[in-house]
Amino acid sequence: MTTPRSTPPRVPPAERGATRIADRVVAKIAAQAAREALAARRDGPPGAAGAGAAPGAPHATVTVHHDIARVRVSLELDYPSDLAAQCAAVRRQVVRRVEECAAMSVPEVDIDIEHLHSAHTRTAALRDRKLR
Repeated sequence: MTTPRSTPPRVPPAERGATRIADRVVAKIAAQAAREALAARRDGPPGAAGAGAAPGAPHATVTVHHDIARVRVSLELDYPSDLAAQCAAVRRQVVRRVEECAAMSVPEVDIDIEHLHSAHTRTAALRDRKLR
C-alpha cells in the first residue's frame, strides 16, 4: 500500500527570489541597440548622411544599481553628418532596448565619439587594405 504524497506548500512569487542581470549583459544589449540605431540611419538613400559602410562597432559600458542602468556608449561616426541626430537616435534606441530586454530604467546614456571618419580617410583606408 502506498501513502499519498503531499505537495509542498507553494511559495508566493515575491518570496521566490530574484533574477539578477549582469552588467556585461546589459552592456551587450546597449551595444547592439547602438548598432541597430546607426544601421537604421545608414540604410537611407545613397548619398544621405550616414549612408555607407559602418566605421566601427559601438562599445558600451554599464553600471547597474538595483533596476537602474547608467550607460556609456563609445561610437565611431562618419563625418560630415548630423552627429547630434545620430547620438539622439542611439540614446533613444539604447533606452528602449534596455528597458524592453532587461526591464531596467535608463535615466542616462552618455555618448563618447571616439573617431570621426571622413569619406577621404575611408577611401584611403580601403586603398591601403587592397595594397597589402
